[in-house]
Amino acid sequence: MGAFPSLVATDLDGTIIRRDGTISARTVAAFARVEAAGARFVLVTGRPPRVMGPIAAAFGHRGTAICANGALSYDMRTETVETLHLIPPPVLAAAAAGLRSAVPGIGIAVEYPDGHAADAAYQAASWDVNLSIPRLDDVALFGRPASKLLGRHFGYACDELLALALPGLGGLVSVTHSNAKGLVEASALGVSKATVVAELAAGQGIGPESVLAFGDMPNDLPLLSWAGTSCAVANAHPAVLAAATHVIGSNDEDGVAAYLEDLYP
Repeated sequence: MGAFPSLVATDLDGTIIRRDGTISARTVAAFARVEAAGARFVLVTGRPPRVMGPIAAAFGHRGTAICANGALSYDMRTETVETLHLIPPPVLAAAAAGLRSAVPGIGIAVEYPDGHAADAAYQAASWDVNLSIPRLDDVALFGRPASKLLGRHFGYACDELLALALPGLGGLVSVTHSNAKGLVEASALGVSKATVVAELAAGQGIGPESVLAFGDMPNDLPLLSWAGTSCAVANAHPAVLAAATHVIGSNDEDGVAAYLEDLYP
């Protein structure tokens, strides 16, 4: 890596978003330094585009966000979505059947590029508490391509649920979790935060050695392993702490901002 990374990619929740749900002015200013140095910054998140409006506003409608663990690109200037990699309907149905077989009682939800829906058993995520999630039968739920398949069962910790789900989903989808309680997330096979950042970087002639990545949860591991320099925040999952090349301050300590301030004075 040269004096400055050419591309900086960061997770959102648990990495630059604090436990109170805010992004500090210090963090926004630190990413402005990245841009001022001529580098590109990319937000890479498991979040769907439908909850990205406040994030785009916090960053002054600058930059790009990769949503749904690599499935969708979200232009924060225009708040528009570009489809990248979706799960085809037959695969979606098969993966949901695999989840239900592996974890009886699990609830299923589907994120589409333009919305979301769930079966009757799915219990809403925190950002959906005050929203009415459409409840569909399987024919409708799995009838069109999806950006992400979610399975939730509050009887399991995320690591336990992932271990149960993986054997039945091999060869169908890529499965991970981001430590939302009792939740596993599946993307199209081979799709991860790393694959889409690699595509963006290659399009600008940037190799992994010139990429800096930040993260905190297992869905960040492919990106952290691919990037030339990787940083885990202090509050990260143990697997992420072990995989990163550096451990920095926690999200509540603005650890990412502090690291960028030293790198881009």
